[in-house]
Amino acid sequence: MTPLGRAHVAALVSVLEQLGPKVETAERWGTELAGILAGGARLLTAGNGGSAAHAQHLTAELVGRYRDERVPLSAVTLHADLSTVTAVSNDYGYDEVFARQVRAHGRTGDVLVLLSTSGASRNLLRAADDGRRSGLRVWALTGPEPNPLASVVDEAIAVDAPSAACAQEVHQVIVHLLCAAVDAALGVNAELHRDGSDRIRHATPGADALPRLGQD
Repeated sequence: MTPLGRAHVAALVSVLEQLGPKVETAERWGTELAGILAGGARLLTAGNGGSAAHAQHLTAELVGRYRDERVPLSAVTLHADLSTVTAVSNDYGYDEVFARQVRAHGRTGDVLVLLSTSGASRNLLRAADDGRRSGLRVWALTGPEPNPLASVVDEAIAVDAPSAACAQEVHQVIVHLLCAAVDAALGVNAELHRDGSDRIRHATPGADALPRLGQD
């Protein structure tokens, strides 16, 4: 391994080793998110650049699957709709690109997760403000504190990383921790019936089945 590679890996390992209670926070978020989404609410996510990729990775794991088979969970990435992103940016400015979508799609009880290594992106700050005004629970993954985004959301996991690249890599680990916690909280194996419907079987003896999303 070259000195450059050793330095990069060493920095990443150092940050991961110091996560400590933040791992517990990510797992708690996953547990809470499982109940929220199983109840029919929705997750919205957003980010810029590399953080946009991680935000979209999170929704993909929930709509698809992380490890175990289960019902799809409602999760939407706000930067994925190119027509909407360009229309809003053109008509209202890029600072409004996520906030306007939060106002359009967010409902009381939904969750908004924002990712930013700087914690200073104006479009995410506006989205956080409108999310809270609309009754959404707003969480953020950021780089080191203090930063503006961490101070305006309901709760943040701030990664004390030496670079944006390192923060992004740790954010991906946190995304996977959150997804693992969602699956663990559901405690389910989803069985696909011959008619294509999903049935959730709880691991907890005697627990009632979770509601099937989109059905009475």
